[in-house]
Amino acid sequence: MPDPAAANWIGTPRARAVLRVLLVAQVILLGLAIAGTHGAFGPVPPTSTAYISFYAAGRLALDGTPALAYDPATHHALEQALTLPGIDYKFFFYPPVFLLLCQFLAIPPYLVSFVVFEVLTLGGFLLALRRLLAETLGTPPKDWLVAALAYPPLYWALGWGQNAFLTAMIFTTALLLLDRRPFLAGLAFSALCYKPHFGLLLPVALLAGRQWAAIAGAALGVIALCAFSLLAFGLETWLAYLEAALGSGAVYESGRVNLSFYVTPFGAALRLGAPTWFAYALQAIASLAAVTIVALAWWFSTDLRLRAPALLAGTVLAVPLALLYDLMLLLPALAWLNAAARETGDLPGERAALAAIYMLPIAIVSLGMGAGIPIGPLASLGLLLLTLRRLGAAPSRPL
Repeated sequence: MPDPAAANWIGTPRARAVLRVLLVAQVILLGLAIAGTHGAFGPVPPTSTAYISFYAAGRLALDGTPALAYDPATHHALEQALTLPGIDYKFFFYPPVFLLLCQFLAIPPYLVSFVVFEVLTLGGFLLALRRLLAETLGTPPKDWLVAALAYPPLYWALGWGQNAFLTAMIFTTALLLLDRRPFLAGLAFSALCYKPHFGLLLPVALLAGRQWAAIAGAALGVIALCAFSLLAFGLETWLAYLEAALGSGAVYESGRVNLSFYVTPFGAALRLGAPTWFAYALQAIASLAAVTIVALAWWFSTDLRLRAPALLAGTVLAVPLALLYDLMLLLPALAWLNAAARETGDLPGERAALAAIYMLPIAIVSLGMGAGIPIGPLASLGLLLLTLRRLGAAPSRPL
């Protein structure tokens, strides 16, 4: 008989000690990075976080000119006015649905807004993660919070002022609701239309899982959010967004976003110097593989501990644009797979693989930025393969 307790890869005293050291080290490094950007170690060029993009767009919406959030010259000028002259431009390619939130984020002063947004979204995600652990394990394991807070992408999301916690919170919450309140889960999923490419695999999963109520909730939610943003900001804003979105590919292909930060096959190919057509072709193959695994997991299994990791990891692998902080989606995926292993015992090598994927983001940074070796896609690909392996070993539901 397998020993379910052995599958808890964060449960050993040595693992807990490593997690505590990792947590403290990353808090110190984040503090040093913040101090460095404020000139504590010498002069630095003007810099800011990605959050200024959201804040400036929200300020334009508050001023009654939301369409100008998609005008790079106006948007960049306001970013500089709100922070420092000469900062790099932080693009805004989000749909007007996100402006509904950004306009409220722009009410307090910039730094207050930054802290409130990151603390609230991180807190919401941690609450969802705790609920996940409570539902799958009965009681959250000792040091679960240390393991969550030590996860490296968390500090990239904080340091860049990104919305990865919000995305992870929406996914985790919606998946937890799916079996009990599918329509409400669909409404929660609809909030992902603020970052629409991250909803790419949702139709595949929900259709393969015969989640008709969730599909209805998601469709109604998206329609309502888009209609509300249309009424709030006008057709001109939506047209400006569509024009900006259609031109966004050129920005991401050009390297204006550091290619070392990508965690997708598309970004890896560009980082290695491949032509754009090859990068897109490689991404298409990876996306097709992710679609296939997600469809299989949601068609043949009703176990959320397999369905959820497939969707979360598949989403990161399937979209061309996913950056380091988007690996936050893999933390709940790891938790669901770990819960499956706790019940049935880990498959050969599974515990080591889960631990390696948890730590892999450190290697992604060191190899990608240091040696120019882009291994980012291995994290989501590894989780997908682990899910597929468990799917093959699990009983299937009747067709």
